[in-house]
Amino acid sequence: MTQRITLVRIRKAPQEAADVNQELQWLGTSLGLFNLRDKDSSCFRVFITFIQKAHHNEPASSDEIAEKLNLSRGTVVHHLSRLMEAGLVLREKEGYVLRETNLAHVVKDIQRDVQEMFAELERVAREIDERLG
Repeated sequence: MTQRITLVRIRKAPQEAADVNQELQWLGTSLGLFNLRDKDSSCFRVFITFIQKAHHNEPASSDEIAEKLNLSRGTVVHHLSRLMEAGLVLREKEGYVLRETNLAHVVKDIQRDVQEMFAELERVAREIDERLG
């Protein structure tokens, strides 16, 4: 399984009354999901759709998302691929689902994935060091 995890350290501005959309934007940007090329925030909107569906434990199809967000199916499939590659969205028989039912669990899972990845990197680095003497 190939998984691309991108983390971007973005300083979170302190806010008195945090706007949920701003918080979600910060979270997604920190996970490397959104970039300046996404002028219409389509990836953000697809991501939000999965968060909403997760709270009701409902899968979503690419066609359903495209229709709901007024996006082309190709655009939705592109963003679905990015979300799946990042390990945030999974393909199931009924459609696509967020990896977990809430964001805190998603972040915890990603943290575990990153720790496992670094443990493997460290193991391989030690083997290389041993071979090189």
